[in-house]
Amino acid sequence: MHKIYTLGTSARSPEEFRRILNKFGIRRLIDVRRFPTSKLRHFKKNNLETMLARENIEYIYLGVLLGGYREEGYPSYMKSELFSQGIEKLRSYIEDKVSCIVCAEKFYQKCHRRFIAQCLKENYAVIHIIEEDCIQEE
Repeated sequence: MHKIYTLGTSARSPEEFRRILNKFGIRRLIDVRRFPTSKLRHFKKNNLETMLARENIEYIYLGVLLGGYREEGYPSYMKSELFSQGIEKLRSYIEDKVSCIVCAEKFYQKCHRRFIAQCLKENYAVIHIIEEDCIQEE
C-alpha cells in the first residue's frame, strides 16, 4: 500500500520544513492551499518552489481543485466534479514518488486536509506529520 503524508506549513522555519520533508523521504510536495501565499516569505508559492527544487523535491500545485475556503463549505464541495478531478490527479501523483500534501494549518483536524485524507485512506496509508517526531496515522 502506497503512503501519502500530510503536513501544515504553520510557522515553521525553512530549515525545520526541509528537515521534516527529508526525514520522511518526501520527493514530491503537493500544495493544496487555495491561495498559495503566506505571511512567511519562504512559504509563498514561488519561494517554496525554489526551496524545494534545491532539495530535489518536486512541487505540484493542486489548490485550484483541492484547496479549502469553499463558499458552500468543503463537504459540499467534495460532491463536485472539480473535487473528483483533483482527487484523481492527486492519486496519480502518489503512485510513483513519496508524496506529501501540504497546506498552512499545522493540525490536519482543523483544515480541509482531513477531508482529502478521508478520500484516500481506503487505498493509501495516510500519515499526518504534526512535528518532526510526532505523526498520526488514519
